[in-house]
Amino acid sequence: MSQQEFNDPLWRQGISGAQMLFVAFGALVLMPLITGMDPNVALFTAGIGTLLFQLATGRQVPVFLASSFAFIAPILVAKEQFGLPAVLGGIVASGFVYMILSAVVKLKGPSFIDRLLPPVVIAPVIISIGLALSPVAVNMAMGKAGDGSVQLVPYTTAMMISMPALVTTLLVAVLGRGIFRLVPILAGIAVGCGLAGFFGVIDTSGIANAPWLAMPAFVAPELHWGAILYMVPVALAPAIEHIGGVVAIGSVTGKNYVKKPGLHRTLLGDGLASSAAGLFGGPPNTTYAEVTGAVMLTKSYNPKIMTWAAVFAIALAFVGKFGVALQSIPVPVMGGILCLLFGSIAVVGLNTLIRHQVDLSEARNLIIVSVTLVFGIGGMVIGGDEFALSGISLCAIAALLLNLLLPGGAGWKNKALDEQQES
Repeated sequence: MSQQEFNDPLWRQGISGAQMLFVAFGALVLMPLITGMDPNVALFTAGIGTLLFQLATGRQVPVFLASSFAFIAPILVAKEQFGLPAVLGGIVASGFVYMILSAVVKLKGPSFIDRLLPPVVIAPVIISIGLALSPVAVNMAMGKAGDGSVQLVPYTTAMMISMPALVTTLLVAVLGRGIFRLVPILAGIAVGCGLAGFFGVIDTSGIANAPWLAMPAFVAPELHWGAILYMVPVALAPAIEHIGGVVAIGSVTGKNYVKKPGLHRTLLGDGLASSAAGLFGGPPNTTYAEVTGAVMLTKSYNPKIMTWAAVFAIALAFVGKFGVALQSIPVPVMGGILCLLFGSIAVVGLNTLIRHQVDLSEARNLIIVSVTLVFGIGGMVIGGDEFALSGISLCAIAALLLNLLLPGGAGWKNKALDEQQES
């Protein structure tokens, strides 16, 4: 990387930053729309989270942080059970999981995470996250509410909107060239909203009445131990994804971020970003693979570009009409795209098992994966009326405990992580 790349004029850095936000935008706002959070708040917390990450890492890593899909299922369940303020308290606490992992990595080295959270633990949790959400995607694609309780759009009309939106997303992801290959979600939303307008199922009246400038609908968190204990275990899976993201961006830029600024600092930055998001009423943050792809494509390695992307995200958060426009996206449009996205989450887990060659013929591995999948997808509940663990939180804890308690665990080595440690 040449020094010239770090001395680009401000206008060029600004354009590159806007492009990075454009790439991340679809997934960034889709997550809060699914969970009933304010998309403007999500934009604000993505910007703040990215700036906090840069502060923790000395602005050395060119990544953008935004809404984490891993938390969708627990947020949907916990929100109904405990309320949004309590869920936000759980999100703040989830950020502390990263901070604790950061401290342990600082003391014992990155290999500690290899032993505590091997692929046989993390992979089935990620698979469960994707598959547990699949009914939500299917219900929305058919014009129903996420839980299937209400038919919001007639079935036939909904399918004529959701399926073209899905097909468009697929085609752009596979056939798109250049920067357009990185924005399939935006393409799917555009086609879906166009069809929704044609069929008359999109309501834009609120956009005209909304002010141009408005304060995002910030929500303060509250302390609720039930919600905290429900949300915290979910942070284990995206913590491992974060490590993969740091290794990936290092391979793109040719730098060893595991050593400098250090994995402990990147974990700390991610934790600060997620906790800050919870304080303002936004979803937890994670590094975005789409942006890593854009960095690789454009060779925009300068971390200052992500500062610009963060600033643009914060600025957009205060555009009132923008937030109302996002909230007017019809349910079938989101449902069609989510049929791909939620399936993709499950495939990430499957790929983790394959890439690390986890032998499922071994009884120990088979038990961990089997029990974790059934608990996570089947909706197992352990507890009473006052407090109960269920879904993704329960399966994450079950996988962790089974790995620690079952005899015969020889551990594993993350080859990509080891290579960066040794280089």
